[in-house]
Amino acid sequence: MAELVKVVVDAMGGDNAPEEPVKAAVEAVKEREDIFVILTGLEDVIKKELNKYQGYPEERIQIVHTSEVIETAEPPVFAIRKKKDSSIVVGLNLVKKHEADAFVSSGSTGAVLVGGQVLVGRSKGVERPPLAPLIPTMEGVSLLIDCGANVDARPSHLVQFAKMGSIYMEQVVGIKNPRVAIVNNGAEEEKGNVLVKETFPLLKETEGINFIGSIEARDIPSGYADVIVCEAFVGNVILKLYEGVSGSLIKKIKGGMMKNLRSKIGALLIKPALKETLKDFDTTKYGGAPLLGLKGLVVKTHGSAKAVEIKNAVFQCVQFKQQKINEKIAERIQPPVKAESHQEN
Repeated sequence: MAELVKVVVDAMGGDNAPEEPVKAAVEAVKEREDIFVILTGLEDVIKKELNKYQGYPEERIQIVHTSEVIETAEPPVFAIRKKKDSSIVVGLNLVKKHEADAFVSSGSTGAVLVGGQVLVGRSKGVERPPLAPLIPTMEGVSLLIDCGANVDARPSHLVQFAKMGSIYMEQVVGIKNPRVAIVNNGAEEEKGNVLVKETFPLLKETEGINFIGSIEARDIPSGYADVIVCEAFVGNVILKLYEGVSGSLIKKIKGGMMKNLRSKIGALLIKPALKETLKDFDTTKYGGAPLLGLKGLVVKTHGSAKAVEIKNAVFQCVQFKQQKINEKIAERIQPPVKAESHQEN
């Protein structure tokens, strides 16, 4: 039997808690035998949800009771410090103490990011852990790094993002020698703000990454690059616009197909092909966004995540553990040991 991967799921986090996180836990252990889920949160509430399900391996779901919940609007640093018995803090501490392999939450993004860095801790040499979701493109998927963790990044941070993103895309997604590009307002090297102009030559000189230059936002959906490097403000704008435009287009297409009798007949004819095409742009199947560069795995899913996204985030954790991504990132990022200087007596 395969080694069990222990994944903590925050049962209190997100707009659809506890229903969707609990449902995700049940579906995860039913579909795979190598997963053990620890649900953190109010025990009575979680048990009530679990009682809705039958025929799942109950021995592979554990409840860890917590008395507090961190709300989305709470200041992250204050919440992590004061609510030590919250589902987020307790879950992250389980990873810190190596009692679990990973933590998944749809709760407060700020609290997860702060808690990940403060409680789980950064790998040696990592300056800033980035939040890195996979986004759908015409060629498959690309990694957007960073999309929310480091608004005021420095050039050295972006260089590390490129290294971590390359490892993730090669080891998890299976893309050999992934193409790395930096988000810019033009293709020319001399364009961009101060951060981009200072980072560009550093990326060109960085060994071990396949840097292909700048990428404009309009080229991201085409799959021009596999790893898209930017600081968090730009990344978050790209991600939210990406999701918003996708949702609006789908609504428009559906509305147009229901406009009249002729369009409804046409809709019936193209429905199978359209459904299959839209699957490629369904971000929920990729799970959540990992916070890379930590000593343990922390994954953030959308606040509105349904069970399928949370379940896929759990599966994502298994692959992350099996491919030893944390160890590979730590090995790649760790600064070289300086030779000791010996003075003659």
